[in-house]
Amino acid sequence: MKILIVEDDKKVAAAVKRGLEGEDFTVDVAFDGPTGLWMATEGGFDAIVLDIMLPGRNGYRICADLRERGDWTPILMLTAKDGDLDEAEALDTGADDYLRKPFSFPVLVARLRALLRRTAGMAPVPIEVGDLRVDPAERRVWRGETEIALTTRQFDVLEFLMRRAGRVLSKAEILAGVWEYDFYGDPNIVEVYIRRLRVRIDEPFGRHAIETVRGAGYRLAHDGG
Repeated sequence: MKILIVEDDKKVAAAVKRGLEGEDFTVDVAFDGPTGLWMATEGGFDAIVLDIMLPGRNGYRICADLRERGDWTPILMLTAKDGDLDEAEALDTGADDYLRKPFSFPVLVARLRALLRRTAGMAPVPIEVGDLRVDPAERRVWRGETEIALTTRQFDVLEFLMRRAGRVLSKAEILAGVWEYDFYGDPNIVEVYIRRLRVRIDEPFGRHAIETVRGAGYRLAHDGG
């Protein structure tokens, strides 16, 4: 698996590179935003580890640029910032996951492997709930005849909800089912993904498929909204 690290702190970048190579990844490194964006578009990477604070072009802009170009390579964003708004901005620009500095290297590896597993698309059978359709093998989503672009993590949350349509799912269940590893962040991050999914699959179509069940969690309507 080929990983791109975009990180201007050369000590951090070197340590992560050595560690990932020790885990049998192939790793390239960029130390500034413009170089990172160029390498991301040219290198055919399986995943990108992207710092937010970069010279020349920050991580938010790089992520947004890639998504606007139709490049949905999984992105794990690194941030030294603290607070839900920074994390939400990372996710809103198209990142699939985030990790706060200083971070544990085993957790970094676990999150990368989880993103790569999901990208592989292990489930071949399409799922249909009303006119909402997901193809897990190709990782594509449609509302009726309209295809909808989702990030890797948005797709995983939607697939999890669709496989359990009609059931009320707590934040803890969604975290355990989608993240697949011990989650040490704020469980309210589920709300960010639900909000972004509603913007993608519901609001443009006048639907209300994802329901909030006060005090309990979320439910995808049996008829897809």
